[in-house]
Amino acid sequence: MNLGLPPVLLWSTLSLIVYIAARRLYRRFPNPLLVPVLVTIVALIAILQLTGTDYSTYMEGGRMISYFLGPSVVALGIPLYRNIQRMREAASGITAAVVAGAVAGVVGAVLPAVVMAAPELVVRSLAPKSVTTPIAISLAEGIGGDPGLTAAFVVVTGIFGAVLGPVILKLVGVRNPVAWGLAMGTAAHGVGTSLALERGPTEGAAAGLGICLCGVATSAVTPVLVRVLLGG
Repeated sequence: MNLGLPPVLLWSTLSLIVYIAARRLYRRFPNPLLVPVLVTIVALIAILQLTGTDYSTYMEGGRMISYFLGPSVVALGIPLYRNIQRMREAASGITAAVVAGAVAGVVGAVLPAVVMAAPELVVRSLAPKSVTTPIAISLAEGIGGDPGLTAAFVVVTGIFGAVLGPVILKLVGVRNPVAWGLAMGTAAHGVGTSLALERGPTEGAAAGLGICLCGVATSAVTPVLVRVLLGG
C-alpha cells in the first residue's frame, strides 16, 4: 500500500483513523464484540493482509504510536487526581480487591496450565499475563519465562478482558463505578482501562489505579506463587 507518503506517516495516520472510526462505531452500537481496540486490531490485520504489507513495514509507523504509550499512562493521573477523594474513601476495599485480583490472575493462569501438563516455559510465561507489557516482560524474564510469549499472552488477556469483562460484571450485578473500573484495570490492564475511560471518568480513574496497584502486587506475588504451583 503506497499513497506517496512515508511509511511512518502512512501507517500511524491510518491506525489513528481506524481507531477513531472504531470508537464511533462502539458509541453507536455498544456491543462487547465492537470494543474499539479489538475492532482496530482486526481491521488493521485485514488491511495489512489485503495490501501485502509486512509487520516490520507497518511498525515504521506503529513505533510513533508506541512512543506515546508512556505519556498516555502518565496522563491517567489526571482522572485519578480528579477522583482522588473517592479513591481514598474506598482505599481498604481497593487494596484488598487488587491483591485478590493479582493472586487470582496468576493462579487462574498457572494452575490450569500445570494441570494440563503444559511445558514449564509456557507456564512461566503465562503467569504475569494480567499486567501491562513492560512489567509482564520483566517478570517473565525474572521467573524463567519467554518475554515474546508473555507479550502475546498480555495482548490476548487485554482483548478478552475488554470483550468479556463488561458482560461478566453486568451478570454479577457490579454497578459501582469504582468497582467496575478497578475490575477492568486489574484484570485487563491497558485495554480494559481504555474501555473504562469510554464509560466514564470515575471508571477510568479506578482502572488507572488498578493497573498501577496490580502491577506492584503481581510483581510481589508472582515469583512465590509460580514456585509453589510448580512444586518448588
